[in-house]
Amino acid sequence: MKVKGALMRRAKISVIGAGNIGGECARSIAMKELGDVVLLDIPNKDKPELHMPKGKALDLACCGPVENFDSRLTGTFDYADIKDSDVVIVTAGVPRKPGQSRDDLVAINAGIVKSVAENIKKYAPNAIVIVVSNPLDAMVYVMWKVTGFPANRVMGQAGALDVARYKTFLAMELGVSVEDIQGLLLGGHGDDMVPLPRLTSVNGIPIQDLLPAANIQACVERAKVGGGEVVKLMGTSAWYAPSAGTVEMVESIVRDKKRVIPCAAWCENEFGVKGMNDGKGLFVGVPCVLGSNGVEKVITFNMNDEEAKSMRESISHVKDLIGATVKLFPELK
Repeated sequence: MKVKGALMRRAKISVIGAGNIGGECARSIAMKELGDVVLLDIPNKDKPELHMPKGKALDLACCGPVENFDSRLTGTFDYADIKDSDVVIVTAGVPRKPGQSRDDLVAINAGIVKSVAENIKKYAPNAIVIVVSNPLDAMVYVMWKVTGFPANRVMGQAGALDVARYKTFLAMELGVSVEDIQGLLLGGHGDDMVPLPRLTSVNGIPIQDLLPAANIQACVERAKVGGGEVVKLMGTSAWYAPSAGTVEMVESIVRDKKRVIPCAAWCENEFGVKGMNDGKGLFVGVPCVLGSNGVEKVITFNMNDEEAKSMRESISHVKDLIGATVKLFPELK
């Protein structure tokens, strides 16, 4: 990140929530030397003698001599330590359990994210915020409303994860490297996300030329419920892939790479959002250019009738989710 004159300083990246996703984010950020990391969590009421974030930070710091990084890691319970953060990652909240939908988490996690947002506004008022907490689309809205930050500085990590799962399942089906698969998806983070086979290829070769329609659709459906599949297997939410998707976004921001990454970003005229939401905007999963100013551009393109219909359905669900959140917390209207 730039400072006065020609000098450069390390970015300061704070991770709120030092659980599985937060800890893995901190590890990856340090190993990539994207900046110095503050890992924050709340005290354990049942075991007040423990200091989990400080312990994780120390453990990660001891990886430095082996992995050859010297990013500074700080573990804390004190929000004052996130002061002047360039990027804040929010993973705080209750993870999904078997049988739960993301929507079931609204009441619990909206309150948690609201409290986190108040502290970010107080201590890191110039930060770019990446929300990972579920239900993602609603939690990004809560963060934006409470902080009052410009919409370009608030976004949700969803599409980076969802498209990674989509590409993974296609690579498994084809027996090729995931590195050669290009793909895109849109919409809310959940079962009504909108993968786009028409815009999917393997090193430029259209996926329709390589797989039967039924096989492609099976990969699409598996991507939609990929998070639930992990929950059923492990009994809790995934953390490796979500953290990888988050760090991909962080890297594009702090290094001003201008990567095109799908994420939950503020849309108004894009994809007809205002027309489906009473003339108001929403945070919806769309392809974005991510750079030092956060969401620097939302990329739009023409969809066919089927894709547009699926996108409308997904936007409608996001709208309903926000409505349920506002009903619980009227001050967020």
